[in-house]
Amino acid sequence: MKCSAPLALASATRGRPREFDPDQALAAALQVFWRRGYESASMAELTEAMGITKPSLYACFGNKEALFKKALDLYERDKLKYIGTALEAKTAHEVAERLLNCALATHCGASDPQGCLGVISMVGCTAEAESIRADVVARRASSEAAVVRRFEQAKADGDLPESVCPTKLASCLMTVLQGLSVKAQGGAKREDLQGAIDTFLTMWPRR
Repeated sequence: MKCSAPLALASATRGRPREFDPDQALAAALQVFWRRGYESASMAELTEAMGITKPSLYACFGNKEALFKKALDLYERDKLKYIGTALEAKTAHEVAERLLNCALATHCGASDPQGCLGVISMVGCTAEAESIRADVVARRASSEAAVVRRFEQAKADGDLPESVCPTKLASCLMTVLQGLSVKAQGGAKREDLQGAIDTFLTMWPRR
């Protein structure tokens, strides 16, 4: 799909509006939101990165909130696709290991901004962006619920001790995952975060 982006008046009078690829523009917007968070990302930064005008952004993506939610959809589809694969691991320990190590690779990679887009935006949102916070929280709750279900199955299979509560174990794992993101954004060294992951996994409950 192509969208038309109005140029400056002088240029627009000389021919048809320039077309742009909305997928590429959305990918550029994602990078801005990922670096800056929802509230700190200005419309000027977004339109410059996307290579379009503000009217074109509104026409193709809606307002800033709608653009962010589309960027978050893209982030989950492309950057967090490892979650579904991790949940298919044979044991609960392997599920946790894959989630933690894949999160580390995503949040501390060389090509993308540091940290997790959801955590960055949720922590930085004020009351004026409560709908964004609520959306991010709902998405995170959905992911955590999937982990709970997987751990419930692991317990039923005898992979986890009877004394373990799948809900509390999933909450603990998600807390560590969010902590990794916050520390990664703060500039923590990858080897230090890997050490935290390795230490956490040594404490994993086993039968």
